[in-house]
Amino acid sequence: MKKRTPISAIMTTDVITLNLTDNLETAESLFKKNKIRHIPVVSGDHIIGILSYTDLLRISFADSVNEEEQDVDTVVYNMSTIEQVMAKNLVSVTSNSTIKEVAEILSKKEFHALPIVDDNKLVGIVTTTDLINFLIEQF
Repeated sequence: MKKRTPISAIMTTDVITLNLTDNLETAESLFKKNKIRHIPVVSGDHIIGILSYTDLLRISFADSVNEEEQDVDTVVYNMSTIEQVMAKNLVSVTSNSTIKEVAEILSKKEFHALPIVDDNKLVGIVTTTDLINFLIEQF
């Protein structure tokens, strides 16, 4: 296994993002359409938060398929904003950080995704799934 491989080798660079002006229904749609679990919230190209699918599940019935419950979701979503639900105290790494360094942060902090930020600009995201896939490729 390569010990000094930079996270840029496995990070997602085509990052789906949200803005504070987006609503939670838009967020739910992006999660489901793209089959992802974390979306950075940006202002321009600066990250200001991250919203996880789990954050939505905490306030809604987003995983349900019943149409009546989807109406309930709409009411709940209209009562909250992305800014109120997103994580704000972010930990980020640079694209030069090693995969080992990122894995240590994810395991110690119990995060499931980290934004990759170079020169105060969001350039990617890495998830625990990315790390597991990298590990699988090593064998």
